[in-house]
Amino acid sequence: MSDPVISRRALLATLGGALVTQAAGARTRPPSSTPRARVIDCHAHLRHRSHASWRDDDRKLIEAADKLGIDQLCCSLLTPVKPATAEQFRECNQWVAEGMRRFPGRVLGYCFVNPGYGREALDEIRRCIEDRGFIGVKLYNDYRANEPVVWPVVELTIKLRVPILHHAGHPTWLSQPQPHMSDGGHLVELADRYPEAMLICGHLGGGGDWEWTIKALRNGASVYLDTSGTVIDEGMIEMATRMLGADRILFGCDMSMTAGIGKIRAVTLAAAEKDQILGTNMQGLLSRRGTA
Repeated sequence: MSDPVISRRALLATLGGALVTQAAGARTRPPSSTPRARVIDCHAHLRHRSHASWRDDDRKLIEAADKLGIDQLCCSLLTPVKPATAEQFRECNQWVAEGMRRFPGRVLGYCFVNPGYGREALDEIRRCIEDRGFIGVKLYNDYRANEPVVWPVVELTIKLRVPILHHAGHPTWLSQPQPHMSDGGHLVELADRYPEAMLICGHLGGGGDWEWTIKALRNGASVYLDTSGTVIDEGMIEMATRMLGADRILFGCDMSMTAGIGKIRAVTLAAAEKDQILGTNMQGLLSRRGTA
């Protein structure tokens, strides 16, 4: 089956209103005997409190999720200046814990750490997962995914039965270089070492060579791919689904809300495949620890 021809301009021009109408209609229709599958955004962020608008921005995130039919958002909070110190990532995780309490059942927390802090990073992961009810770990570009400094973090997530969402990609638009940024190949190397780990490669639509990313991940059968990013190229989601399987694709927005959900809603996939991507796959990862 050939990829459908979807104009990016046409998609963006009509998507927002259609999705809001769809979500509003879902709230007014009589209950169906077949409940709608839960929609889980696997890649979201709360606002750092160095921004005066952080409280309103977090509220608007939930309001956007309501309008777009997103049930839960897996959120981390990153430091504006990187690499993060241990004090800074602990502060970010404290704020995420507070966000989970402000929006119970809607915000699910990722524990953000810098693996270079060794024992402090591991202690913070244990605290967040075991004591605060976080659902996973977020790693950024402090180190590439295949570097040995990352291995203790991966080993702990295996023990705790939680996923790692890893910042990744080949973007060409960055204002500052990210020399330690991972890509799909690095995630595959990590998966070869730890096939039992739940690894999520971020940003299929984050810019750069997304086709290369999909092809690289064919060699890492245990690595999931999230769809986040503003790029909505024709055939992108279809190619990922065809080459990796719908069971390895996770819906994510990374704050690009309408584009994030639109690229899944608009493509030509079977309803069961869309349900897998939009939430069933992530729900399966969460169920391994019993947090689904």
